Formats: sequence, structure tokens, C-alpha cells
Amino acid sequence: EIREILPGFLFEELRAIKKPSRIFWGSTFELFHDSIPDLWRKDIFAMVGQFPQHTHIFLTKKPQNLSKWNPFSENCWVGVSVTANGDMTLALTHLVNIKAKVRFISFEPLLGAIGMNDHMSMKGVIDWVIIGAQSPYNKKTFPKWEWVKEIIDACDKASIPVFLKNNLMPLFQVPDKPYAFVMPKWANNGKNLRQEFP
Repeated sequence: EIREILPGFLFEELRAIKKPSRIFWGSTFELFHDSIPDLWRKDIFAMVGQFPQHTHIFLTKKPQNLSKWNPFSENCWVGVSVTANGDMTLALTHLVNIKAKVRFISFEPLLGAIGMNDHMSMKGVIDWVIIGAQSPYNKKTFPKWEWVKEIIDACDKASIPVFLKNNLMPLFQVPDKPYAFVMPKWANNGKNLRQEFP
């Protein structure tokens, strides 16, 4: 389970989580945007240090702003959102210099082919990959199987764990459904998608 942290989340609420958990900071806001005051980030990272039993997950579309907070605490996972090929180049360029326990790419929403053959340098840079579709479902922007498979194949070659979001399930439905494809062995007969963690 991943618990989501929203703006206004109180210190007391975080302290109330007794069991070691994965804490996702800000899936609905951009913590590393230029408009966010540094004081806010400092307060958040101070809380991260006070709760070492939790894994704190940060995701950004602004990887160029990560280096200011480098190195990250040992209990931090740091990721970059990638939707298209150009984003991937930017993500790898900045993540390679980030010190974090886990560095990851979130291909969500995956809106086009990434061209993984051009990015095989991700081995040793990326520790985890997430793949997902746009929410809510939109037929026009739904990922093609080839785009997803290309990423999975590249990750398998580099021994990188892959987490497929549940919103990709239409790719693995029975043949009379849209986007039907042959069921991979790891799709568990279509009941559960491959959802690995580092």
C-alpha cells in the first residue's frame, strides 16, 4: 500500500501512521515547481528525517530542480514523470547525479513511444519503473501495447522492476474487448498485473 500525502497534511497525521509505510508526497501537486517556497520543502524534508521508518516517495516533472536537495535521505525514493521520448532524455540527464535509495521513472500517463533503444543508459541509473495510462480513461490517449512492451522488455534486460498501474488493464482483457492482446505469463491470467517494487 502507498499512502498519499496531500498539501496541508499535518505532522500529527504522519506520526499517527505506526506501521512502516510507503508515503507518496504530492501526487496532485508539484513539490519541486519554482513557485513552491523553499521553506515548505525544508519542512517536508525535516519531517522525512523524523520518520525514518517510512519510505518517502517523491515524484516530479521538474528534474532540473532536484539537485538543490541532493543528497536525499536514505529513506527517500525520487522519481521523474515521463510521458514522451524527450522527457526521458531530461529525466536521465538529471537523475544520474541524484543520490537517493531508489531512483525511478513514472511513465504515467504514457502518451507515446519512448524509444527505449535510445535510452539503454538507464541501467545503473534507474531502480524502478512505473507505467500507467491517463486517468480517467480516454481512448484517444490510451497507450499502445507496443509502447508498454518496449519499456517492459528494456527493463527486463536491465533487471529493473516494473509496476503496471491498474488503469492499463484494458491492454490485457479478453479478445472481444478493445486493446486486446495475447496475455503475457506475468499478467497472471489477466487477474493481476505485474506490480513489482524495488
